[in-house]
Amino acid sequence: MEVSISVFWVYLLRCADGTYYTGHTDDLERRIGEHASGTCGGYTATRLPVELVFSQECPTRIEALNFERQIKGWSRAKKVALIRGDWEEISRLARNKSGNQD
Repeated sequence: MEVSISVFWVYLLRCADGTYYTGHTDDLERRIGEHASGTCGGYTATRLPVELVFSQECPTRIEALNFERQIKGWSRAKKVALIRGDWEEISRLARNKSGNQD
């Protein structure tokens, strides 16, 4: 019997207007293709082209969704630090946000 193991992804796209879009999916390649072609509609469809600038694997859909929601609440500076992989800067920015550890 073949066992299918699902992998989920959180991803950030940089849109043509310089904004960032955060999402999650169980098929990263397909979803990025949908964004790039404009077939998924919504936010990115009017901001083409888009570029994948960050992705991270998550073991469950709920973890991917929770990380997506967390990133959506972050400042642009924190998102840029995440794209760079600068966890020290992310921590610094979290501490400096009026004591809020987001």
